[in-house]
Amino acid sequence: MEESAQLSEYIIQGYQYLGLTVSNNGAIFAITAVTLLLCLAWLSFRLVRVLLTGRLTRLIFNSKNTIDDELHEHGVFRRIGHIVPAMVIYLCSSVLVQDPILYTALQKIAIIYMLVAAVAASSALLNTIEDIYNASELAKRAPVTGFIQVGKLFVVIVAGLLIISNLLDKSPLLLLSGLGAVTAILLLLFKDTILGFVAGIQIAANRMVNTGDWVELPKYGADGTVLQVGLTTVKVQNWDKTISTVPTYSLISDSMKNWRGMSESAGRRIKRSIYIDVNSIRFCDQEMLDDFRKIRFINQYIEKKRAELDAYHLEQKIDIQDLLNSRRLTNIGTLRAYLVSYLHHHPSVNQDMTLMVRQLPPTELGLPLEIYCFSANKDWIAYEGIQGDIFDHALAMLPVFGLRAYQRISDRAH
Repeated sequence: MEESAQLSEYIIQGYQYLGLTVSNNGAIFAITAVTLLLCLAWLSFRLVRVLLTGRLTRLIFNSKNTIDDELHEHGVFRRIGHIVPAMVIYLCSSVLVQDPILYTALQKIAIIYMLVAAVAASSALLNTIEDIYNASELAKRAPVTGFIQVGKLFVVIVAGLLIISNLLDKSPLLLLSGLGAVTAILLLLFKDTILGFVAGIQIAANRMVNTGDWVELPKYGADGTVLQVGLTTVKVQNWDKTISTVPTYSLISDSMKNWRGMSESAGRRIKRSIYIDVNSIRFCDQEMLDDFRKIRFINQYIEKKRAELDAYHLEQKIDIQDLLNSRRLTNIGTLRAYLVSYLHHHPSVNQDMTLMVRQLPPTELGLPLEIYCFSANKDWIAYEGIQGDIFDHALAMLPVFGLRAYQRISDRAH
């Protein structure tokens, strides 16, 4: 403690030179010591800032590694710099301060300052890790935001326990042992956090949801793109640009539809029906068949069917004029064959995926003729345009085949 006594003597002599009598236990001496201590801390902080914003910054920007650039951008080095003045206060207070009460207070303040700076630096470091991860290919496999938030929460809890133990002069282990009595209250307070953490593990392990996925959660009215999968909440930007916030645990506990499979596939499904008026369905006569032969997409189909039917009638010895026993083509069956051929020749329809035109069970609205295929373009606007073009053409071709779409007509006078 010789340095402390010598420094104290210098301070007392300085005041004596100014004509003041000061003792090392007086208030003026304590104020002077604290002022000197704060000045040293400020000078050390400024020196660190100059080093971090000067030479270190130039080294960072000149290096080929991008990780240090991310650390600098998130302020990791700047926040670490706050630890230096806290250490100056902690180490120099034993030399400058003689009052034991003031010395203890400064020691506690310095420790709290270091812990707060460490929490801030850790938070910036975790943010850097999150951004680097989100920019990598691994981000497409599992979200990491929830785990980053758990890490931040853990750091804050540990720092909080250390600060409380520092203020109470108690061991942190003693504080942890006392938490057992309030476990039920802690579970109630951190219920959403615990459920979110468990859900985050399942979501990451099973690759259920990731940032950028299109999801539907009918219970919460969410239908749009996932912006963030957090520890306790998931942000979904709906198609009307509103933001829905749903609990993370609801992704595994409630019904959810994820359209990622469609986005990663080679096409987007078109599945829609045209209701045909059953009163317009009939057998094709010779005149209709002659007209159908002029249609490029089904001329070969007509020839093949006519040859097949002629062979059948010859084998079964059935007169083609025998309407009861002969086999004949129908206008709706021919339309179905036409639409299949039309879709096979459509440049925007994926030919490697399921493609068919089928009849569904008749209803009071008519006979549903369903077109089932996949658009090669998955973009929403382009997809709707392709789907609209297909059904525009299908509806316009109904009169060519002698068919009508069903339309309910009101008997109310207009």
